[in-house]
Amino acid sequence: MVKGGYVGRLARVDLSSREVKVQELSEEFMVKYVGGRGWAARLLWDEAKDVSGAFDPRNKLLLVAGPLTGVMAPGACKMAVASISPATNIYGDSNVGGMIGVELKQAGLDGLLLEGVAEKPVYLWVDERGVEVRDATHLWGMGSLEAERKLKDDLGSDVSTLTIGPAGENLVHYACITCDYGYQAARTGLGAVMGFKRVKAVAARGSRSIPLSDPAEVERTYREMVDYLVGDARIKVWWEQGLMQVVEWAQEASCLPSFNFRSGLFEHASRIGGVATAKAKRRDVACYLCPMACRKLMEARGKLVVGPEYETAVFLGSNVGVASLEDVAYANWLCDNLGLDTISAGEVAAFAMECYERGLIRSEDVEGLDLSFGNSEALFKLLELIAYRRGLGDLLARGVREAAARLGGDAWRAAMHVKGLELTGYDVRAAPAMALAYATADIGAHHNRAWAITYDLKVGRESYGDDKAKWVIYLQHVRPLFDCLGVCRLPWVELGLSLDRYARLYRAATGVELGLDDLLRASERVYNLTRAIAAFRGLTRAHDTLPARFFEEPLPEGPLKGARLDRQSFERLLDKYYELRGWDLKTGWPKDDKLRELGLSDVAEELYRGGRR
Repeated sequence: MVKGGYVGRLARVDLSSREVKVQELSEEFMVKYVGGRGWAARLLWDEAKDVSGAFDPRNKLLLVAGPLTGVMAPGACKMAVASISPATNIYGDSNVGGMIGVELKQAGLDGLLLEGVAEKPVYLWVDERGVEVRDATHLWGMGSLEAERKLKDDLGSDVSTLTIGPAGENLVHYACITCDYGYQAARTGLGAVMGFKRVKAVAARGSRSIPLSDPAEVERTYREMVDYLVGDARIKVWWEQGLMQVVEWAQEASCLPSFNFRSGLFEHASRIGGVATAKAKRRDVACYLCPMACRKLMEARGKLVVGPEYETAVFLGSNVGVASLEDVAYANWLCDNLGLDTISAGEVAAFAMECYERGLIRSEDVEGLDLSFGNSEALFKLLELIAYRRGLGDLLARGVREAAARLGGDAWRAAMHVKGLELTGYDVRAAPAMALAYATADIGAHHNRAWAITYDLKVGRESYGDDKAKWVIYLQHVRPLFDCLGVCRLPWVELGLSLDRYARLYRAATGVELGLDDLLRASERVYNLTRAIAAFRGLTRAHDTLPARFFEEPLPEGPLKGARLDRQSFERLLDKYYELRGWDLKTGWPKDDKLRELGLSDVAEELYRGGRR
């Protein structure tokens, strides 16, 4: 029996009619799918798996907190945002920090489900009295950060906000959603879904206590977690450098994407890495109840930006040849205000720069810009062209997959994506486990599903052993579990905080007697469910692949010079992955009996009756 953690209520907002209904959730549903992305996946399967695309009025946008969101735990401020993605046309989600999930729960809701399309721009106001749809015409056209300031001026500085910028309004396929200035639901283009629905913002304030089954045990477990974290000597590097320390690590490991993934090394890595960040930062920024304080406040060209972090340093730095930390930080601020995912926007820029080198894009196509690698000023202007869809920016706003198809020629060779989602920041020519993780991630290439490259370094960069398939599957259950629970995964990933403590917190918060194995089983259920959504929408084994560059173009320099993936060995590794998962070797679909084993019999019946083959 659920005794806390969950509020048990979801607000359905019909934007077409401006009607709001509060749905009481069953205990079976809450526990079976845990929360956060798990709830979102089930609701999207039930209500949106057959929509024509992301910009179908029948598509849903879900904002869902987890059972530990707002509970006493390090980084317990996470909320899942999910929809059918404009970037991939399959299930997409992103996880956002800030205080919006906490405020929603303290206002009496676990989340919001947005459906339909508003007649004119609106924002949602959420407090303990309910959800109100308000006019936002005065906010439309503003940058994300500008709109946030206006809302906080009007509603009070203590509200939490989600906002989109011009990129979301203009339906850029990789538009992000910004929360509380420095946090983004960045991946899979969910800002564009919000823009399509004409929702400029969500603002929330709550003051209710979140119910807990055993408050004393929650606090005791939290204190143990904090004591462990601050007692680990490695935390000092996080205080000093945050995630930017990974730049130097990736450079040393020859996996730092540079010049559109044509190299794994960047000559000027030290200028944009952790040591440079430690010297340049204004101050550290800590998330809700977390002692790691891994985020850094920077100033660039008179703008304050929370960041950059590693992925941004790659895609607005080494991968576009930019060697100035200040320029990387300023591009970061531009993306935040324009409402662009720094990863996809940076990869699109690198794609455009390579196509410019190849003669596939001309200067006159981009308002006279010189799109040479390393040209920061051109990068800044290109980001604006994309956000406002001016000139070639209109094509680039569709992402590298569509842009390459329309440009033709050999542009496809420069399009670094999986399933339409631009890659994240690791070169995988000498990392088969990480390559498998990218190829099989349920939203398209993303390290947050399985950061397996450290395992490659541990057991051998050239190995394609079965153990790598097993490890990727394990990570694909553990890491997304954090997105169900509503907490940050970094204390576990980086400092080894025990997973059992998170299971203890779940039991103490909810009163539901699930152990770690039970929670991981639930996460496996959710992973198969998101795969079923993709399968229903036409995904097959053919989509579980990687850019040809990793197979055909060896690393050109460094200690791993000559390294590349072996296609035949990779396909054998994929076979083993499918076998271990219980997925069909030919189609890549979850088998009927596997879905039934996971308690998804209805999903199996619908998938095999109505899925697109």
